[in-house]
Amino acid sequence: MKEEKLQSKQALVDEIKENIQGAQSIVLLNYRGLNVEEVTELRAKYREANVSYKVYKNTMMRRAFNELGYKNLDEIFKGPSAIAFGKEDPASAAKISAEFAKEHEALEIKSGIVDGKVLSLEEVDALAKLPSKEVLIAQVLGGLNAPIQGLANVLNGSIRSLAIVLQQIAEKQEQTA
Repeated sequence: MKEEKLQSKQALVDEIKENIQGAQSIVLLNYRGLNVEEVTELRAKYREANVSYKVYKNTMMRRAFNELGYKNLDEIFKGPSAIAFGKEDPASAAKISAEFAKEHEALEIKSGIVDGKVLSLEEVDALAKLPSKEVLIAQVLGGLNAPIQGLANVLNGSIRSLAIVLQQIAEKQEQTA
């Protein structure tokens, strides 16, 4: 009986480790004070953005993080803890968490992790304020396109000016002839 319990706990720790390793970003939350309806709303928002939201025992999360080399996270795992795993966009878990925390003061962001680095609350907030991946790509492409478009306008303007001057010369010669 005791052996089965240890195996089930180790399986849970392994599941948490697998989720941590498969995530592009992680946000650790304190959900105390949220009612069932609010938690359901939060889960739905996460699901839309392909973010996995789980509630595990702190001891299991602490053990999983310790086994993966994350040390000194004991302070984070005090009180009720939930974890959001951002699978596709590194900023999505932080964005949704920050927006939801603005609307629901009971939700508290404890910390975050991106690329193996533990983030402070300020860093999680900065991550949440980043534009989406699509917006960033559009901004980069716009920046790359601007010089080419400027060159095309200059060249087009010169040709247009030349055509106007030639047109005026032709009209002047017609009038004098």
